[in-house]
Amino acid sequence: MQSADLTLQLPPSMRLPSPEEPLESFQREEVLSWEVDRQSETVRFLSLVVGDSSALGNLAENLESVHRYDITPVDEDTFYGYVEMDLRAADATLLGTFDVPGLVIVPPMVYTGRENVHVTVLGEPEAMSRLLERAPDEVDIEVTRVSEHQRRSETLAGRLTARQFEALEVARDGGYYEVPRSGALTTVAEELECSESAASTLLRSAEAELVDAALLR
Repeated sequence: MQSADLTLQLPPSMRLPSPEEPLESFQREEVLSWEVDRQSETVRFLSLVVGDSSALGNLAENLESVHRYDITPVDEDTFYGYVEMDLRAADATLLGTFDVPGLVIVPPMVYTGRENVHVTVLGEPEAMSRLLERAPDEVDIEVTRVSEHQRRSETLAGRLTARQFEALEVARDGGYYEVPRSGALTTVAEELECSESAASTLLRSAEAELVDAALLR
C-alpha cells in the first residue's frame, strides 16, 4: 500500500465564490472532517484556520450558499470553523475525484491559498492511477511524494525521532526558544550528553521537519 502527497491547483470555477479580500485574511486552512449530503445537496465541514476569525464571519454572512457557521477560537490567530453550505456542482466534481475504490484521503486537506489544496491519499498503486485518470482536466495535480505507507508518516510522531523530541523538549525547558533567548546551546548539549555540534544538528533537523509540517502540510 502506498501514500502520496498531491498539490491541486483549482480553476476559478472550483474556488469559493467570494471576493478575494476576505480570503487574504486566511493564511492556512486545514479541513479536518467533511460530510457530503447528496440528498439535501449540502456539504458540512470542520476546519482549523490560521487567520482572522471575524473575516470568516463576514464572509459567511455575505454568502447566500452558507446555511450555518460556527467559530470557536483557539487563540488570537487560530480558530475552528464549522460551515454548512450548498453543495455546488464544482464541489461535487472535486470531491468525487477521490471517490475511487481502494483509495482514502488522509486528513487534513490543507488550503494554502484560494486555489492551492494539499492532499494526502492512501491506497494501492492501481487506485492511485485511477485517481489521476479521473481528475478533471481543468485541475492541475502535482504529485510531490509517493512512498510505501508508514502508519505514523502523517503525524509529528512520524516526522520526528524520539531523540529529536527529547532535544526539542530540553531546549524549550531550558529557555532556548524563549524570546529573547535565555538558554544556551551548551546547556542543551550538556542535558543531552552530546557535543554542541550534535545538539545543534538534532535541533535544526527537527526544526526543518516542523517547518515542512507547517508550510506544506
